[in-house]
Amino acid sequence: MEPPLYLRPEHQAMTESLLKETRANGGLAPVDLDRFWTDQAVAIADPFGRHIPQCPLGILMSGECVYEELGVPQDFWRYAHDAEWRLALNRAYNDRAEQIVGRRLLSEKPPPSPDQVWPATRKLHDLFEARQVWESDSWWLMESAQNETELAALLDRVESRLANLRAFLLPPEWEEAKARLLPRGIPPPLYRGQRGPVTFATSIYGVERLLFLIMDNPSLAERFRNAIRDAILGIARVLDEEAGYTPETAPRGFSFCDDNCYLLTPDMYEFFGYPILKAVFDRYAPNPADQRFQHSDSAMSHLLPILGRLNLTGVNFGPTVTCEEIRRHLPHAIIYGQLAPFTFSRNDEAGIVAQFLRDFEMTRETRGLVFSTAGSINNGSRLTGMRLIMAAIQRYGRY
Repeated sequence: MEPPLYLRPEHQAMTESLLKETRANGGLAPVDLDRFWTDQAVAIADPFGRHIPQCPLGILMSGECVYEELGVPQDFWRYAHDAEWRLALNRAYNDRAEQIVGRRLLSEKPPPSPDQVWPATRKLHDLFEARQVWESDSWWLMESAQNETELAALLDRVESRLANLRAFLLPPEWEEAKARLLPRGIPPPLYRGQRGPVTFATSIYGVERLLFLIMDNPSLAERFRNAIRDAILGIARVLDEEAGYTPETAPRGFSFCDDNCYLLTPDMYEFFGYPILKAVFDRYAPNPADQRFQHSDSAMSHLLPILGRLNLTGVNFGPTVTCEEIRRHLPHAIIYGQLAPFTFSRNDEAGIVAQFLRDFEMTRETRGLVFSTAGSINNGSRLTGMRLIMAAIQRYGRY
């Protein structure tokens, strides 16, 4: 049996050679920065292009990375809500980034003035009466039904709100903001991304309860599914209309983040999750080139045959899902992956290079790989690690 690509002797030798030069250069991987970013601009414009010079890079870091890089105590809440502090950290981080990777990576743009911001509308979770709670450095969506009786009653209320969705979604100050902002060329934000149907449903009703509901009470599960589908389509329609779009002129594309989809068997997913994605994509991404994107940083290889029928054009899946598997079922999808996030955040240099070599080898013929983390870019991920990836791409990832 042939060994995995990342264990092959030739990959090990390539990894060791690059790391040896990196150590000899004071921990900075050898890369021609000007040439890299010139080639990157060509490659990222069309990851499937037959004449692109190298594998495009998708890792451009994130605001989570400032703490370890700058030696600052982690405080996600302050970073999100204290604009002055956030921008100061971003500028300091970008000063380092410019030296190490040749680019300023984080935004230094101040937030817009309040008179240029649309008032917040209610969201899908508001429609389903779920509260968001800040806990453990993140927002968590709390359950709003805990048994079938409560779920049925909740769906009664949701379906009633769907009959007059505009009145439910828009705040009282909406019309004033509309009269003020639209003439200034500031359109309201559209709705083109959503926590995926399985993750959303488990947030509303609980993981185990959703599984048993699908198995034991499929009629109520179907009603739950249809309410989520109709709500997503309804919210998108209302906000499109407020921006002045018709179904014919509305921007195309839709994205889902559905980590918990892996919890369902293929039959369960085809019953509950797939119809929602299909309905939304049929409405908002019907053409071959339209964005149909799913992020699921979980072990959901068993769902790839079903997702393949949706002809996704972009995916970011969990680190146990291989490029080879993805490409087999999704020939037209740009693969944003498949570097394990903890390999990157723990600065496992050998693992970083080996995983790039593995993924590039699996997609060399088909192309369409944008080398990225298979999930989020976490605190601990270093600029020197990003530079190492750039060096690996420049040395071993050219077409």
